[in-house]
Amino acid sequence: MGDRRAVPELMGENDVVDLLMRQHTMIRDLFDEVEESPTGAQRAEAFERLVRLLAVHETAEEEVVHPYARLTIPNGDEVVRERLAEEREAKQMLAELEGMGTGHPGFSARLQVLRAAVLAHARAEECHEFAQLRARTSVAERRALAAGVKAAEALAPTHPHPGTESMVMNLLFGPPLAIVDRTRDVIRQVLRTQGG
Repeated sequence: MGDRRAVPELMGENDVVDLLMRQHTMIRDLFDEVEESPTGAQRAEAFERLVRLLAVHETAEEEVVHPYARLTIPNGDEVVRERLAEEREAKQMLAELEGMGTGHPGFSARLQVLRAAVLAHARAEECHEFAQLRARTSVAERRALAAGVKAAEALAPTHPHPGTESMVMNLLFGPPLAIVDRTRDVIRQVLRTQGG
């Protein structure tokens, strides 16, 4: 059930910059929730929601926002290339953490490293990409981009897949990965429900 709460509350956002900034706030809040949750099922559920939000958020940026930013903002290629490198690194760390599980003795320390990387990435996006997008696009363009982000998130994989940071790779492999991820999510939810 927790997976479904990650993004739907933002469906009313009509400006892509506002939508993405609110998701950044939600990501920060989810990091807090994971860190403050006691170990066990509560922490695992909070971490699952964080994984899902990060996965769908980054996929939507990679498919919709970054390609548009490349064409719209000054030095767009360089700005996007830097963001994609950060996203690849964060996906790798997130996949490692997901493999460890929240009960692993090294989980908390690795979570702190991921948090620092993700929050630095979010600040870089907000300063170098989002601010420029807001300044160089119309309200109508930002609304269209928000609709595109929502559509991409609805079809995005729910787990990190390092190496699929380009729009082409996301469009090629994203839908099959999303089906596999969502099936795995349902199975995990059923097992968790039956287990306790």
